[in-house]
Parts: sequence; C-alpha cells; structure tokens
Amino acid sequence: MIYNYFIPLLLLLSYIVYVLGKTRALKFARTGTGGRVLHSLPGYHGIFAAIWCGLPALILYGIWQIIEPGILTSLITRSLPPESHDLSPARLGLIINDIKNAVAGDIIVGVDNVVVREAAHTYLNLQENFRSLISYILLAVICICSFYAYTKIKPALRARNIVETLVRYFLIGCSAIAILTTIGIVFSVLFEAIRFFKIIPVSDFLFGLDWSPQMAIREGQAGSSGAFGAVPVFAGTMLIALIAMMVAIPVGLMSAIYLSEYAAGNFRTIAKPLLEILAGIPTVVYGFFAALVVAPMIRDSGEVFGLNVASESALAAGVVMGVMIIPFVSSLSDDVIHAVPQTLRDSSYALGATKYETIRSVIIPAALPGIVGGVLLAVSRAIGETMIVVMAAGLSANLTANPFEAVTTVTVQIVTLLVGDQEFDSPKTLAAFALGLVLFVFTLILNFISLRVVRRYREQYE
Repeated sequence: MIYNYFIPLLLLLSYIVYVLGKTRALKFARTGTGGRVLHSLPGYHGIFAAIWCGLPALILYGIWQIIEPGILTSLITRSLPPESHDLSPARLGLIINDIKNAVAGDIIVGVDNVVVREAAHTYLNLQENFRSLISYILLAVICICSFYAYTKIKPALRARNIVETLVRYFLIGCSAIAILTTIGIVFSVLFEAIRFFKIIPVSDFLFGLDWSPQMAIREGQAGSSGAFGAVPVFAGTMLIALIAMMVAIPVGLMSAIYLSEYAAGNFRTIAKPLLEILAGIPTVVYGFFAALVVAPMIRDSGEVFGLNVASESALAAGVVMGVMIIPFVSSLSDDVIHAVPQTLRDSSYALGATKYETIRSVIIPAALPGIVGGVLLAVSRAIGETMIVVMAAGLSANLTANPFEAVTTVTVQIVTLLVGDQEFDSPKTLAAFALGLVLFVFTLILNFISLRVVRRYREQYE
C-alpha cells in the first residue's frame, strides 16, 4: 500500500522535514545575535533538510523501478516446470510475456494456461513481498537521512552553498539529458537510414523522380520493387512551404510594423492577442477549413477562369498553412521591433527623416536578426506541418510546380509509411527514416544560415 503512494508520501514527508529544519534554524537565530548568527537564511536550512529527506529515497526508488522487472523475471523463470527450461529462448520469452499479460489482467489463450496462471500468481506474490520490503527500506532511509540532516543544522552550516551546488548539478543534469536525447534521436534515425541506403542506393533516393514506396506482400506481385526517388516528395514540401511563406511573411511582417509603429496603444493591446489566437487553433481545424472551404473556393474560382484545379491542391494547403503561421512571424517581429531603443527613432527624426524612412533605414535593420529568427521558425513550422497537407493537398507524389495540382510532403509520407503494422526491415518502412534524415539535414542547414545572418547583421545597444 505504501509503495503505491510513495511519491505523494515522500513529498509530504519532505515538506514536514523542511518545516522542521527551518524551525530549528530559526530557533538558533533567535537565541543568537539576530539572523546574522546563521551562515544561511533559515529557508536554505529547511531545503537542505528536505533534500536529505527526499533525494536518497528517490534515487533508491528509481533504481528499484529499473531493476525490479529483471529480478522478478529471473525468479519466475526459475520457478517454471523443469521441462520449460529446455525450451528455446524465443518460446520461453513468449511464456514470460503470457505471464506478464496475466499479471496485467489480459486474457491468455493457449495450452499452458494452468502453468501461466500459477506463474502469474507467484509473480504477484513475489512482487508484493519485494515491494513491502522496499517500502520498509525506503521509510528507514527517509528517517535516518532526515534525522542526520536535522542534527547537522547548526549556525555554521553552509546550507546555501550546499543547496546551490545541488541545484547547479541538477541543472547540468537536465542539460545533459536534453543533449543526450538529441544525440540519441539523431543516431537512431541515422542508423535506420543507413540500413535503407544499403538496400536503395543514395543516388536513386536523392535524385530519383518516382516515389511509390508500396511493396508487394507476395513474390511476383506487380510493383514489388517499389520506387524510392524522393525528389517529388521534397519538391511538394518546398512548393507548399513557399506558398505558405508568401502568405505569412508579408502579412505577418506588415502587421508587426503597423502594431509596433503606427497603432495606438489601446488598439495594440487588443489586436495583438487576437492575432496570436490563430497560433492556438488546432491544426486539424485548419485542415477542415482548407478541405471544406478554401479548396472548393479555389477550384470554383479556377473554373470561372477556365483553369483545371484539383480538389486537393498545393495552393489550398499553402494558403491555409500561411494563415496559420502568420502569428509566428507577426508576434516575434513585433516583439523585436518594439525592443529597438527609442533613442534610435529620436535620433533619426532629429536628422529630418520621416517615419517611413526611419522604419526602413533604422528600425528594420536593427530588428533584422529577430525578424530572421521568426521567419525561420515559421519556415520550420511550414515544413513540419502534416494535418493540413493530408486534408487539403492529398497524398500524391507529383513532381510539379503547378500550385493547382495535388502534391505531398515529407512529413505526410513519413506518417503514411509508419502507420499500422510494419516490418522494420522493409525498404518501405526504412524509407521513412531516410526522409527524416534528409529533412533533419535540411533544417540544420537552414539554422546554420540563420546564425550566419544574425551574426552578420547583429547590432548591440546599451
């Protein structure tokens, strides 16, 4: 029972120890010459005691969470009937999985149900016994460590130094986790992509003009070889992203200039949050809007002018995506333009420049790094968008520059390749990782260019 509620109980005990530690420190402060008798504030002493109460027990609890499945599996394997020990590792693994499913309450179908049920019962008993033992050990650790920390609280204790050191190590750990996670993601994609390129040559993938990744289930079926030329997929991505940015950049940048330089304060206070609401609308809503309103409207308008417009077109997806991205460009640009020092504006006006000349020659160059950052963030959002493309642009990998035709994007193809039960040694599935790797390299180059632009035009003000 205690084990299941260990984390809430640990938080409660840590708070109690914090209060006790702080009270003890205040007691020393009152009996001495005011608060100066303590090296650190009483709150640091409370945090010091709470850390000693919670951290060792939390580490022990985490270690047990990691090793518990392995220990229980080893013990339950030994408790199986002797004839089970002669089974192949694969067959034995299936029995262990059945036991764990029975423990979880799932329905087991098979001839070894009696053995599995008995093993599951044994598993539950072992698990309960171990958890009871661990609960007592954790409570003992909490009591011993809390008592130790309580007795260590004295006027000369450098509690602030200890607490700040632990906080610094905690922040370093968080940063390391973020970096290692990124490295892990990159290498996982890289290794799977290498497996794909061992089957499909890199040149065929990067320069091929046909994309049809469907593989035949049985030998001799038509189209069994598939086609993995990624040029149509990346061309569709670029086409939709280009249309989206042609909508988002002018509208977003102009609205940012108006809100920052021309609009009254009351109007800006109301208009900016309303504009940012666009960023909070779910992409599926944009997808419905594109599929049910914008795409039919574009198709009907094209028919009026004698143009052949597909029901699902790159133009419809790009326009709606551009509307979705406007707040990214507008809000970020407005913030950086608003942050330009007023002294620059006043100096420009003092030299006789008009408001337009001041904006063009002073404010925009000063805010250019921030504007570039906002635009590149919007480009990344446009490249990674999936839902709108699925609903408004279709799934056809057409190599075309005509915005009135249906196209597809990289992210949409990655989703379609990984939907459902897939064999992860098939070129069809591995192609998703190759697409992801190329997309990662492209966004990396984009970020590198943005850093070069920011460094080239950065201006610092006091």
